Amino acid sequence: MNRQFLGEQIHGHLQLYKELGVRYVFSDVSFGRDKSRPNETRFVEFATSKSSSLPSISNPQSTIHNPQSQLPPLTTTDEALDAILADMGNCQRCKLAPTRTNLVFGSGNPHAELMFVGEAPGEDEDAQGLPFVGRAGRLLTLIIESIGFKREDVYICNTLKCRPPRNRNPETDEIAACEGFLFRQIDAVKPKVIVALGAPAAQTLLRTTEAIGKLRGRLTNYRGAKLLATYHPAYLLRSPLEKRKVWDDMRIVRDCIP
Repeated sequence: MNRQFLGEQIHGHLQLYKELGVRYVFSDVSFGRDKSRPNETRFVEFATSKSSSLPSISNPQSTIHNPQSQLPPLTTTDEALDAILADMGNCQRCKLAPTRTNLVFGSGNPHAELMFVGEAPGEDEDAQGLPFVGRAGRLLTLIIESIGFKREDVYICNTLKCRPPRNRNPETDEIAACEGFLFRQIDAVKPKVIVALGAPAAQTLLRTTEAIGKLRGRLTNYRGAKLLATYHPAYLLRSPLEKRKVWDDMRIVRDCIP
């Protein structure tokens, strides 16, 4: 890879971070996540700011609360992700089975501290059998990297494991057929923080019909983890002015994981 191309790639990444509202990046991601040297994390400032430290979290919505509705109980025994996938088999539990190309179960670190839950696979995900591999997935990767993680550090999955036709919103019966597998995935991974991406994921997990604009930015105690809802990367591609709100949310996430 020549230096000019590499420079263009780096510039492109930094420009996207700037659009997100990010003011600092880790100068060395692996160093930044070194838990044996927690007080020596270094940051590189690339936006115009006179401050030399990360801005404090002052989002008034970042309060911990408990969802009012009853949630499915946490499993009492450890469960491997491959066992859950085996139970799904060639799933025919809802009307999406005949139209899918591949099941999209999930990917990433099976013992991740940070877990992302999206809505449903899109066309690229359906073709490859992997979550978040299209344009929205590339943006999600950059969002993950902006708080000092790598994509392989986290676990990523969706509420639905099959693509709805024409990427329409998941329907109630489809969610009901699939959500048990999602809850089992959460119990198997045991993350410290779950990020629900978009309204369908947040509403499914929190058992609510509240709009994502009201749900985002609030930490919830959930199945042994903290859950925070934010906008879906696909929405950010259509509404780039909302990227700053996602960065505000991700700062809360970052500070939940030592």
